[in-house]
Amino acid sequence: MWGEPFVIHSPFHCDFGTNIRAGKNLICNYNVTILDEGEVTIGDNVFIGPNCSIYTIIHALNPQQRNGGIMRSAPVTIGSDVWLGGNVVVLPGVTIGDGSVIGAGSVVVKDIPSGVLAVGNPCKVVRPITAADDVEENEILR
Repeated sequence: MWGEPFVIHSPFHCDFGTNIRAGKNLICNYNVTILDEGEVTIGDNVFIGPNCSIYTIIHALNPQQRNGGIMRSAPVTIGSDVWLGGNVVVLPGVTIGDGSVIGAGSVVVKDIPSGVLAVGNPCKVVRPITAADDVEENEILR
């Protein structure tokens, strides 16, 4: 189920699409991949940058099990008002809190709280997002 309106630039890739729930005003830039063997829940007003990937699948570490197709999944939840910069990877079982920003190139391996800037590989919280981050009126591009 997808809230409306939404914008998804092609190419967009997913495994099933039936396990993705998205709120209104979702924007996915070019080349977003969502492997939705498990549930993927995306809130309202989420920006997903180009070349981002969201994964729910976990293959077995044991090679015999992996070769036998043994796997499991863990859900991913992305809160409302989140921005994933370009080339972000979100791994299975992760929750990203409302209003957070994940910096470009980050690999999110554990939960990120609400209202923070987080970056890196592995992704770590840098600081809270505050009014000091507001863009001045004369800097806004429209």
